[in-house]
Amino acid sequence: MKYDSSTARLVAILRRTIDGMRPGDRLPSSRELMRAHGVSPVTVSRALGQLAAEGLVVTRPGAGTFVAHTPATRAETADLSWQTVALGDRVVNDSGMSAMLTPPADDVIPLSSGYPNSTLRPDRALANAAARAVRRPDAWAIPPLAGVPELRRWFAAEVGGDVTASDVLVVGGGQAALSHVFRALAAPGTAVLVETPTYPGALACARAAGLRATAVPMDQDGVRPDLLAEAFAITGARVFYCQPTLHNPTGAVLTMERREQVLAIARAAGAFVIEDDYARYLTAGPAGSVPPPLIALDTHGTVVHINSLSKILAPSVRVAGVTVRGPAARRLRASQLVESFFVARPLQETVVELTGSSVWRRHIAAMSAEIAVRRDALASALATHLPAARIHLVPPGGMHLWLHLPSQVDEERLVEDARQNGVLVSPGRFYHPSEPPGPHLRVTHIAATHVAELTEGVRRLAAALEAQTTRG
Repeated sequence: MKYDSSTARLVAILRRTIDGMRPGDRLPSSRELMRAHGVSPVTVSRALGQLAAEGLVVTRPGAGTFVAHTPATRAETADLSWQTVALGDRVVNDSGMSAMLTPPADDVIPLSSGYPNSTLRPDRALANAAARAVRRPDAWAIPPLAGVPELRRWFAAEVGGDVTASDVLVVGGGQAALSHVFRALAAPGTAVLVETPTYPGALACARAAGLRATAVPMDQDGVRPDLLAEAFAITGARVFYCQPTLHNPTGAVLTMERREQVLAIARAAGAFVIEDDYARYLTAGPAGSVPPPLIALDTHGTVVHINSLSKILAPSVRVAGVTVRGPAARRLRASQLVESFFVARPLQETVVELTGSSVWRRHIAAMSAEIAVRRDALASALATHLPAARIHLVPPGGMHLWLHLPSQVDEERLVEDARQNGVLVSPGRFYHPSEPPGPHLRVTHIAATHVAELTEGVRRLAAALEAQTTRG
């Protein structure tokens, strides 16, 4: 394809720019390139397309354009295009996940990350627990394949009800748990029901397993039981994925009445309920401020419960307990064994050491207090500086607020403008398995350094929205 002179000039400029950058560095955004070089969006798109074809850059939707790690410009570079045919159309889309996990630049305020700021992590306590763990007998030996017994007993006690240690499987974090559970419970090509909106990582896992995610609407009290029953009847699904406690992204807490209704509906449909209890320790009040988990109410083996620890402890504590009973348990354990054998024993022993100490409860209490302060500060800043964005609800904990934007707002452009303004927020479209009902944002309070940074982040977001409104 021939390009006009403006495209050729921009390609030449960007080649020189890339020569002075390191692999993984982000190029200026399309808007910045348009302003800096006085060119049109078409010219920028063609130039970036040419550089991508040469292997100099890679584009990640929602994140930007980056210098490629392995430039493919030399004549001796192998032609790998044959792989396109061999791989077929099976695609695992990681764009939303990678955007959420990429650390922000030093001058950018993160209102998007789902992990607490490093100042809130119990790093010293984790280091001490790890030091004790590696001194335990057989710390580096093969652990029991379902998990260290002390850790399985602890997860069972946290769930409550009639759950025992034998019902628990220790896996490598909440995301791995979702991957195992979706593949173990549902056959490729079948439907899985999910709340809408919902956690993008669950959607990615379901799609990677070859499942069709079907949306079930929510309100402020969680998933609507009447529509859940209808979705089971229409789709014939045998799996429903949900986050009944401090739902991500809305913060909704499923009421006790609805929890019982959900269980009854799933039992009638002969279906499993995957309960993602990621926020069990992220309440902004006493432990009893949210209802017990669904698994504690289940006596039929309907619920597969996931309790993960990376949010409350640290991102690298990739440990989760999956409570599952009956033939499903055997299948899930076989899935983990085939894929990854077991979770590293030193990591399991570290969690045993930490959760068995007084530090654990003190940390939970401190996080609860901090979450309340940050949630209220973020809600206040939004009300003051961004009144056009309506907060879905102020939840009794969690890390997020879900914002309804005016219908005329261009959500994608707002996210990009906010990034240019020095603040990261999550676009609402990531959280919907099908067409979103309107523009939304998820904003988080847990990753910012302090409350003042939260307020400044909202100011920057408000400035981006005001600029878009002014431009029309």
